[in-house]
Amino acid sequence: MVTEDDVREIALSLPETSEKPMYGTPAFYVRNKWFARVREEGDVLVLPVAGEEEKAELIAAEPGAFFTTPHYDGHAVVLVRFGEVDAQEMGELLTDAWLLRAPKRLAAAFEDRTG
Repeated sequence: MVTEDDVREIALSLPETSEKPMYGTPAFYVRNKWFARVREEGDVLVLPVAGEEEKAELIAAEPGAFFTTPHYDGHAVVLVRFGEVDAQEMGELLTDAWLLRAPKRLAAAFEDRTG
């Protein structure tokens, strides 16, 4: 089971990432653009995804892990339950969200390094 500390460690391992509060909860930013936020429940992460189609696919594939609320309807944002994903999957999700929000040159340099 992934914890908030695991999320923090993974997120802050990504280049030029910082942590600042958003709506009173921890959020992670790449050059001042958010890419992940812990929800008030403390065991749910808010993540941007590439589009609403990807969001729907994630929810359909693993409804125990991924969900949404009416607040996020119409937005390319998915909610992830910490207890339903392992550290590897969370790392992939955070990296994908980081790549979506990172400046193009920074993202390209990261992808060149990590292959």
